[in-house]
Amino acid sequence: MTEHDRVAVERPDDYLEAAVQRLLTENADIAEQGINVVRRDQSLVLYGEVESQQRREEILRRVAEAYPDLPLKVDIGLIRAQAPTEVEELP
Repeated sequence: MTEHDRVAVERPDDYLEAAVQRLLTENADIAEQGINVVRRDQSLVLYGEVESQQRREEILRRVAEAYPDLPLKVDIGLIRAQAPTEVEELP
């Protein structure tokens, strides 16, 4: 971690926001393009949707591993990946 990263962890800036976004999209084990990263107050917010709780936990683990002191808020929801169990009626 560079000196800039240490300062950024205390107060997230554009560089840290971009670095976390790159981690999510460019890491071969994650390769997640559906998660957005934005600065809010003194933390970064991860938001979007993933297909499973395990996927969500893996994303959070990877970010925490790369940036252990990063103040983080999470708004990652789960999308339904199974076929619907009931018929949708259209008007």
